Amino acid sequence: MLTGCYRHPQTATGVSCTRCERAICPQCMVAASVGFQCPECVGGGHAGTRRATTRFGGAIAQDGGLVTRVLIGINVVVFVLAAYVLTPRLGQVWELYSVGRAVLGGPDGVADGPAQWYRLLTSVFLHLQWWHIGMNMLVLYWLGPTLEAALGRLRFLALYLLSGLGGSALAFLIDGNSLRSVGASGAIFGLIGATVVMQLRNRGPLAPVMAFLVFNLVVTFSRTDIDWRAHIGGLVVGALTAAGLMYAPRERRGLVQGLALAGSLAVVAAMLMIGMARYGA
Repeated sequence: MLTGCYRHPQTATGVSCTRCERAICPQCMVAASVGFQCPECVGGGHAGTRRATTRFGGAIAQDGGLVTRVLIGINVVVFVLAAYVLTPRLGQVWELYSVGRAVLGGPDGVADGPAQWYRLLTSVFLHLQWWHIGMNMLVLYWLGPTLEAALGRLRFLALYLLSGLGGSALAFLIDGNSLRSVGASGAIFGLIGATVVMQLRNRGPLAPVMAFLVFNLVVTFSRTDIDWRAHIGGLVVGALTAAGLMYAPRERRGLVQGLALAGSLAVVAAMLMIGMARYGA
């Protein structure tokens, strides 16, 4: 005589769970490598299974370059708006602009206080020349997907934004008395620094990325129209953030990575506060 399903007693069945041996009907059968299991056993088995992650603890995504493409898209849209639609208003409102108290008319911009600090971030997405956005987005397209696949989407986005903020904060710290700057170069240099750290962590070839870094540093310091402060700030904050994310021990990865991100944000905040002490009201 057939036994009723343990979940649906009115349904007779001759199949039992291969783990707990309770009778299960077709509605409750979950195919296993051998036979069928009941929903409870399947749920219990999954609960004890470690979630698959990327090399450095991020969630695995089938599309490893989604955030990279979204960032490129945002930069392109802002460029079109600033250069051709909302000219010159958007550039004036979003640029990294600061005039210190020592200058007639100051403080203004970032030095004027918290209501203007948004410029530290908005300037990272603002470009006014096609060659500027073209070069930055090309490097983002080259380096972004690999870092995103290794770190996971959220960690990669945090790295990018913190690098951009680090570049803006250092530029303000050094020259907040008279500052105008735009571009994602700080964030891009942060990705270059992170790629160096990743190659060191994975013991991969360093020569190509180091040659690329040296080339960009030479260009940075050989042109007067390039904001070297944003490049160096982004490079340093990006490398430090990446080191915290990539060298975090597996058993305490979440805690260490959280502290690394908080530490990088604290460095940005410290540069901003020191700059405000120098140039603010």
